[in-house]
Amino acid sequence: MSDQIGTLDRVSEFIVRVHLEGPLTLSEEVGIGKDRLTAEVISLGKETATVQVYEDTTGLRPGDPVFGSGHPLSAVLGPGLLGNVFDGIQRPLDALKERAGRFIRRGVHVSPLNTRRRWEFEPQAEQGDSVSAGDLLGSVQETPLIQHRILVPPGLSGELAELAEEGAYTIEDRIAVIKDAQGKEHPVTMQQRWHIRRPRPILKRLSPGVPLITGQRVIDTFFPVAKGGAAAIPGGFGTGKTVIQHALAQWSDADIIIYIGCGERGNEMTEVLEEFPELNDPWSGHPLMERTLLIANTSDMPVSARESSIYTGVTMAEYYRDQGYDVALMADSTSRWAQALREISGRLGEMPVEEGYPAYLAARLSAFYERAGRIKTLGNREGSITLIGAVSPPGGDFSEPVTRHTQRFTRSWWALDRDLAHKRHFPAIDWISSYSLHIDPISEWWKSEVAEDWNDLRRQAMAVLHEESGLQQLVQLVGPDALSEDQQWTLAGARLLREGFLQQNALHPVDAYAVPEKQVKLLRCFVRIHRLGSDLLKEGISLDRIRNALDISGLIRLRNEISNGELEKLDQRADEAVRQLKDLQGKFESKEEGSEEAETKETSETEPSSSKKEGS
Repeated sequence: MSDQIGTLDRVSEFIVRVHLEGPLTLSEEVGIGKDRLTAEVISLGKETATVQVYEDTTGLRPGDPVFGSGHPLSAVLGPGLLGNVFDGIQRPLDALKERAGRFIRRGVHVSPLNTRRRWEFEPQAEQGDSVSAGDLLGSVQETPLIQHRILVPPGLSGELAELAEEGAYTIEDRIAVIKDAQGKEHPVTMQQRWHIRRPRPILKRLSPGVPLITGQRVIDTFFPVAKGGAAAIPGGFGTGKTVIQHALAQWSDADIIIYIGCGERGNEMTEVLEEFPELNDPWSGHPLMERTLLIANTSDMPVSARESSIYTGVTMAEYYRDQGYDVALMADSTSRWAQALREISGRLGEMPVEEGYPAYLAARLSAFYERAGRIKTLGNREGSITLIGAVSPPGGDFSEPVTRHTQRFTRSWWALDRDLAHKRHFPAIDWISSYSLHIDPISEWWKSEVAEDWNDLRRQAMAVLHEESGLQQLVQLVGPDALSEDQQWTLAGARLLREGFLQQNALHPVDAYAVPEKQVKLLRCFVRIHRLGSDLLKEGISLDRIRNALDISGLIRLRNEISNGELEKLDQRADEAVRQLKDLQGKFESKEEGSEEAETKETSETEPSSSKKEGS
C-alpha cells in the first residue's frame, strides 16, 4: 500500500465511509486501519468514499488511517496458480496457515503466488521480433499436465528488445523487454495483475460446436452443454447439486478445472478440500489437482469476500483460456453470491426490488455468464470457458429472482427434482423441465465423431419419457393394470430408460463415467427394444409373453456391468435381447400359419361331404 489517503469516518459492519485527504479512484484496492485490512472502493464522492472491507472489521473506529494502493482490486496471474487453494480475494490458504496458524487472523498479507520459487523458462520467441498482445514469449512446465504459456500482456506491443535465455527464474524476474512505437521500454515478468471485474480482451467470439463431455449420460445425451457455454443447476437442499459439480470437475474433458465454493457451508467445503487432493485425473493418472485450482469462501467468511470470489475465479479462468486451454468453472452457488449482493446493497441504503435484491441483480448475473464463451484469443489461439453455476432457490421455488434471471442467461438448464432425490434417483435431473439449447450446434460433432443416429435416438427416448409422464397421473388414479397393453409397455420402456440410462452412480467404478460410444449403444439398445416390443403388440402378441422373453433387470444392470472398454459385450447383449423378441415374433407367425393351415384343411375336408350331399 502507498501513502495515507484518508481516515475512517463511519463504520457499518463491512461497509465503511472514508474522509478523503488524497487522490483515490473507483474500484481501487485500499488498506483500512493500522492492520491495512483489504478493501475496495465502491462509491466515490468529492470528499468521501464508500469502501467494502473483505476482512473482519471488529475494532475499527473513526479516525483510523486509510491507505491507497494505486491499482484496482486485482488477481495476480502467473505460474503457481494450479494446485492451490485460495480464499475469495486470492489469499493462498496454505501460506496463511503457515503465517497465522489454523485460524485466519485479519490483517495477514501473503503474496498470492510463491515469489521465491524458480521456474524453468524456455524462450519461444527471438530478440528483435515484432510482438503484440497475446503473442507467445516462452513457457514453463507449471505441472506435469499443464504447460504454462508466458504471453505478451494485453495492451502492449512493439519490438522485443530483450528476451531471457533458457533457465530458472522467479515470477518477479524480468524475462523480456518490449519497446513500444514511442521508444519506451516495458519490462515483462512471468506474472500479471488484472482487474477482476473487467473481462480480459479477446480477438473474436466463435460459435460453440464441440460438446463438453462430462461422462454423465443424462447431461451428454439429453441436455448437453457446449464448450464455451453456460449451464445452471437449480435445485433445493439435498437434491445433489454439489455431487454433480464434483463429478463434472473430475470427469469433464476440460483442460483446466476451477471450483469456487461461494458461501458454502463449512463442512461441505471441508469435504471438497479433503477429497480433491486425493482424486486422480482419470485421463492421465496424475493427481487431479495438477490441473485444478480451488477458491474456498465459506458462509462464515466476510460477505463482501463472497461477492468478489466469483470474479476472482472467472479472471483466472480467462487467463488460462487466453493460453489456448478449455476451462470449466464450477460456481457453488450463485444464490449465495446473490445474497451477498443483497446484503451489500442493503448496507449501502439502495432501493430494493424483488425479495430485497438490488435492481442490478439481473445485470450482474448477465455480466458473469457472458464471460463464458469459445473465443479466438489475441494471440490467435482457440480457448473456451464453460460456466456451470449451481442455484439454491429457497424451498426449491424456481420462480424466485435469482433462479428466474439465471434461466434467462444460460442455455443448458439442469433442473433437479426433490422427488427424484427422495427416490434415490441420481443425478436427480428432471427430464421434463430440463432443456438444452446447445443440441443443434453440437449435433454435427456427435454425428461425425460418435453416431449418425444420435439425435434421432434421443428424440425417440424423450418421446417415451414424456408419454410416461402423461400416464403417471392416470396410473395413480386407477393403477397400472387398468391401462392398455400398449400403455403398460410404454411404462416398461420408460423404466428401462430411467433406471438403465438416466440413473448413474457417481461412486461406482464402472458406472461413474460413460464414454459417448457407450452412451449411444445403451440408448440404441433400449430404444430398439421398446420399438420392437410396440410392433409385436400391434401384431397381437401379448404383453406377458414380451415381458417373459426379456430380462428387464439384466438390461438395466448393463450400465454398471459393462465397462467403457468392453463395448462389444454391450452390442452382444443388445443383439441377444433383440433376437429373443424376434424369435418370439417368429414363433407367433409360425403358430398363426399353422392355425391357417389347420383351418384350410378342415374346410377342404368338409367341402366334399357337402358336394356329396348336394349330388344326392
